[in-house]
Amino acid sequence: MTTLQEGTKAPDFKGVNEKGESISLSDYKGKKLILFFYPKDNTPGCTAAACNLRDNFSVLKKKGFELLGVSPDTAKKHQNFIDKFEFPFPLLADTEKETINAYKVWGPKSFMGKNYDGVYRTTFIIDEKGKISKIFTKVKTKTHAEQILEAIG
Repeated sequence: MTTLQEGTKAPDFKGVNEKGESISLSDYKGKKLILFFYPKDNTPGCTAAACNLRDNFSVLKKKGFELLGVSPDTAKKHQNFIDKFEFPFPLLADTEKETINAYKVWGPKSFMGKNYDGVYRTTFIIDEKGKISKIFTKVKTKTHAEQILEAIG
């Protein structure tokens, strides 16, 4: 679970998107960013959350938001995920977990009695000045966009 706080400066990040293009927090300066972390491409919960954001993309854009997804998957896996589900937003390939660790969303998890380390599904709303305005640690995968819209008003 992240220890970052709302109202604090968002950690800088730099990585590559699904096309292998460099992407960083500074690319979003002056814009509102929905930065969502998820465990793995093409898994049921991650697909549901990303598809919900896709389905509400135009509403989020009208509210002035950019979207960026982050997982430890490769750029190639991200491109396949985007192609399969027609996502209109980029995905950051954080294979070295630099951004994941900067946002403190990696740690112990358990599923069906198995313990392992993984990504905590977490979303950060970052304002135009690079500050974290909202953190969602209990992401509702099927209604995440609505959860965001409700919180931001």
